Amino acid sequence: MSTRTPQAKLDLKRLDEAGLEALASDLGQPSYRGRQLFRWIYGAGITSFDDMTNLPLPFRQKLSDVARIEPFRVIREQRAGDGTLKIAFEAGPEAMAEAVLIPDFDVSGKARRLTVCVSSQVGCAMGCTFCATGRMGFMKNLTPGQIVDQVAHFDRSAREVFGRSVSNVVYMGMGEPLQNYRTVLQSIRILTSPSGPGLAARRITVSTVGLAGRIRQLADDDPGCLLAVSLHAPTDDKRSAIMPVNRGSRTDLASLRSALSYYHEKTGRPVTYEYCLFRGFNDSAEDARLLADVSRWIPSKVNLIMYNPVEGVRFERTREADLNRFARALVASGVTVTVRRSRGQDISAACGQLATREDESTRLARHTRPA
Repeated sequence: MSTRTPQAKLDLKRLDEAGLEALASDLGQPSYRGRQLFRWIYGAGITSFDDMTNLPLPFRQKLSDVARIEPFRVIREQRAGDGTLKIAFEAGPEAMAEAVLIPDFDVSGKARRLTVCVSSQVGCAMGCTFCATGRMGFMKNLTPGQIVDQVAHFDRSAREVFGRSVSNVVYMGMGEPLQNYRTVLQSIRILTSPSGPGLAARRITVSTVGLAGRIRQLADDDPGCLLAVSLHAPTDDKRSAIMPVNRGSRTDLASLRSALSYYHEKTGRPVTYEYCLFRGFNDSAEDARLLADVSRWIPSKVNLIMYNPVEGVRFERTREADLNRFARALVASGVTVTVRRSRGQDISAACGQLATREDESTRLARHTRPA
């Protein structure tokens, strides 16, 4: 009697449109059947092959034999007092990640922009000392479907709660997106496909701690999205003290500058520097002057972020008066400045606070969920 383990079925949410076309061809179907399959999964949100009525029955039966469509399982949902929504979702056996929907309201209280902050990994290997996710360490990469599912879930929530669709996506949740490079690119292609969610690439921003080689690769592949760099300090000494990635000879500020110059030459797009202000560490007049120098490397803007408390981290947020002084110094130097105010702090959904801490009731609910 054979003891060979049956081959696991292929999760179709690991494939983009080109991958589904190739799969259709491998199964003896015209490639356009793969495009139809893509529309069912990412355009209509259908996960049952039986419901894909324009696919031939033999093809659907073959798909059932060799493939599956992994459902998106939300473990926990929370809503902050300011309207921010956060979910924890299942990301595989004994793993979960978090994602956030951030509404931006006009003076009348109407949501004018709805941004999904997606995760690309469970945990993060970058080890930034001020970040809750970094303190988790790296656990696993998410799949393209798991990234896109975060957007799809919040799009349904946005329509229900705010009466409109998601407008923007930022890869600023858990993980370093450029360490899960190919998957992130696949997810961007899915999100921007006219047969899927159909988001404009300019409404998608990928944030990185500054992986110089990957920034160059992103420039070459150019999915059309925007780029943000988590800078947080304007000198190598200070940046290396809080961001281990900066300690490498290929990832220090000189390497970052070279990569960003290449990126701008290839794409013609500016970059956003994200700069989290820590009281007494990187918020001095000299820090502002040096940051202004960095901002002149290529066309750019600076997004100042008020630090959000993380348990066990020694940093404190800068005072409001110091934030204003810092911003005025940048503006006086010709820098375009925006300020990102904390959102969702009461549910630990603000920038740098995402970290999965599963309590016993959540764990029980997950392990007893019906198949």
